[in-house]
Amino acid sequence: MKVLIFYATYGGGHLSAANAIKEEIEKQYKDTEIEMIDCMEYLNKAINYITVKSYEGMAKKMPKTWGRVYKASRKGAIAGISNSFNKMYAGKLLKLINKINPDLIISTHPFSNQMCAILKKRGKLDLKVYSILTDFKYHEQWLVKHEYIDKFFCSNEKMRQDLIAYGIDKNKVIATGLPISEKFSEEFDKEEILKEFNLKNDKKTIIFFAGGKMGLARKNIYMFMDMLTNKIKDIQVIAISGKNQKIYNRFKEIAKNNENIKVLEFTKKVPELMSISDLCITKPRRNNKSRSNIFSDFQYLL
Repeated sequence: MKVLIFYATYGGGHLSAANAIKEEIEKQYKDTEIEMIDCMEYLNKAINYITVKSYEGMAKKMPKTWGRVYKASRKGAIAGISNSFNKMYAGKLLKLINKINPDLIISTHPFSNQMCAILKKRGKLDLKVYSILTDFKYHEQWLVKHEYIDKFFCSNEKMRQDLIAYGIDKNKVIATGLPISEKFSEEFDKEEILKEFNLKNDKKTIIFFAGGKMGLARKNIYMFMDMLTNKIKDIQVIAISGKNQKIYNRFKEIAKNNENIKVLEFTKKVPELMSISDLCITKPRRNNKSRSNIFSDFQYLL
């Protein structure tokens, strides 16, 4: 059997989901051949570069603007432009599909999802297409020509019910959770990990993520980290900056003269570190709670 997995690099979630699916298929079905393709990179490298950079720039520097663009892309002019692009490039994607000749297509991005649906509607594609919705709430771009998609895999039961209410056949929607690497299910030696990262066994451990390369968590994450480490003495913090030098420098500044804060750059040992952590904090949304109320919430969680 041959499986073709489409993804796109607008953020890391689509690629992470694709990798996790590939990993699990290879584990469960030894005789399966799998090909992973960045659909936007394949279709037009220049457009892919511009749109990815624009996405990253807005998400980092103008999050409110990005939020408005995201909402506008559900319906209206922006959605129309996106749909027109997918119709125009569907033929080029078909050439790749015919060359690879898969038995099954799995899509972790709405663009490839739409193009495959367009090709099936045109009678150009005659194989099953499965969509992996890589979020906790659906976006309408995933559902364009949904009647031509064979299965939708979503992250939670509420989302499943929302998709059914939208008009998708209930037998086509499965709530499976988001695809993650099997490493997050492994059992690790806690003492060994604590020793490797010079952490203490008698303290609660909090792990902070600041949105990686794009730094989507913005200022809130620093406020939480500074507040917790100053007010709660029996905790230790693992602060992961990823490949973002600005975040790394900010974490190091907060960690100055505090031996209970370990700042790490990009690491492949996130599953191990999460396994020994009591609480994970990442990308908090802005809210109207006071600092004291937020602090009380954290004390309760710990």
